[in-house]
Amino acid sequence: MTGIPHSMSYIACTDKGGPEVLKLAEMPTPAPGPGQLLIKVAAAGVNRPDLLQRQGLYPAPKGHSETLGLEAAGTVVAAGPDTLHFQVGDQVMALLNGGGYAEYCLAEEAACLPVPAGLPLVEAAAIPETFFTVWHNVFERGALKAGEWFMIHGGTSGIGVTAIQLARAFGAKVIATAGSDSKCEVCRGLGADVAVNYRTEDFVDVVKTVTERRGVDVILDMVGGDYIARNIACLADDGRLVNIAYQKGSKAEVDFMRVMLKRLTITGSTLRIRSTDVKGRIARALEQNVLPLVAEGKLKVVMDSTYPLSEASKAHARLDAGEHIGKVVLTP
Repeated sequence: MTGIPHSMSYIACTDKGGPEVLKLAEMPTPAPGPGQLLIKVAAAGVNRPDLLQRQGLYPAPKGHSETLGLEAAGTVVAAGPDTLHFQVGDQVMALLNGGGYAEYCLAEEAACLPVPAGLPLVEAAAIPETFFTVWHNVFERGALKAGEWFMIHGGTSGIGVTAIQLARAFGAKVIATAGSDSKCEVCRGLGADVAVNYRTEDFVDVVKTVTERRGVDVILDMVGGDYIARNIACLADDGRLVNIAYQKGSKAEVDFMRVMLKRLTITGSTLRIRSTDVKGRIARALEQNVLPLVAEGKLKVVMDSTYPLSEASKAHARLDAGEHIGKVVLTP
């Protein structure tokens, strides 16, 4: 690989624990295999699964990179055999099987997207993880349609700011929950019709009032725990509950009579373990349906903060604190 260094800087997890276990280290620069691209990383997104992996609670699946980082943007510097769509010199943003916290990373070509013209690479790096997740779970699994009511918990998280904007862009009415009045204001600014401060209001009561007791059609939840039963209470007939994380735990007591009487669908998914074919299909759907909206400025990337790669521990501390609004990004 001409012009590519034999070694590179990356962030190593020296132990399981807090942000302090993240240290800058050196490792050999990887070489792309069949269907893979080597990307010179301009920026890498920081996501909650990274925090869980750092704590030893979410190990990398077999065959995936042990290095943190599930999304990145940059320039293709080498392409492996059987790559068809991107060439050396192309700018791409990629959903990764790990490895983004580094100067160079490998990406499956199928899970890469072209960077829209004019979009800074720092912002492009903040797109894949949340856009893949929201598109698949809200529009494919949740089957959200124009005119329906949609509720997202954690409206100012990376997932939340994406979900609000995408739901609005495709004609849904949006209720978002957040942990402060100022965060609720951000949600409304992004297009939420209603924002609920869950510390001072009961979102179940608000939903009943706003929808005139009809309920919402789709809920995207990352909280779990006692939210599961409360979400079921919020759903309209034929409503869909989609779970993608469980910050308050994955176990709950649920009265399934409500599920039967309202003909509800309860589903969920994890993205990381899905096959390259599945991720590629989602990528092509995003390329067709969503990237034009990004290029036109109808969807914006909400950035909280950026940190040098060497300060990955500070980026993790920012997410651990829960005060961020939008995405946190590392820049090698």
